[in-house]
Amino acid sequence: MLNNEISGEDVMGALCLKRPWPGMARTIYGSHQRYVETYLKPMPGYYFTGDGAHRHPGGYYQITGRMDDVINVTGHRLGTAEVEDVMDEYEPVAETAVVGFPHELKGEGLYAFIIMKNDVTVTDQEVKDTLKGLIRNNIAGYAVPDHMLIVPGLPKTRSGKIMRRILRKIAANQPDDLGDISTLQDPSIVEQIVQLHRQQVQ
Repeated sequence: MLNNEISGEDVMGALCLKRPWPGMARTIYGSHQRYVETYLKPMPGYYFTGDGAHRHPGGYYQITGRMDDVINVTGHRLGTAEVEDVMDEYEPVAETAVVGFPHELKGEGLYAFIIMKNDVTVTDQEVKDTLKGLIRNNIAGYAVPDHMLIVPGLPKTRSGKIMRRILRKIAANQPDDLGDISTLQDPSIVEQIVQLHRQQVQ
């Protein structure tokens, strides 16, 4: 199930499981209480996987990333999934990924990678301005990303999971230290994102 919508399709939230399955972890060695607090207490009656998910029409689930991806912006602890959820509600947006990067004044800044739907007629700047307003109104001003980059795709594994470590390196302006990208569904998308990033920061 998804924590914010028990039934229905095309919804997003935390991926939680009602029934046990073979191979499921039953404790953490030497720290059972930590196991209980991490996996059982967040959603009573369910096993909290720690992953965010999108249930598509037809009942297919897509893992969108870890929900414990929390960064510190000017002393405020902020979950990147929270910002993504607001941006994903905007109709022209198909998908987003938000990561943190080192910031001289804030400690950490936010960098948003945005994929637009194919039939969008608004300009990139109009999209960015609208998203900033939505985030400011729904969360707070400190949650508005320092950088927003419109991209043709995101670096994903063959199972559809976003490789956020790659996006973090790009956001930190370290595109030459991305590590192995051969396991990605489409490795070529990384170079496209890097080129767009370089054009924006110049």
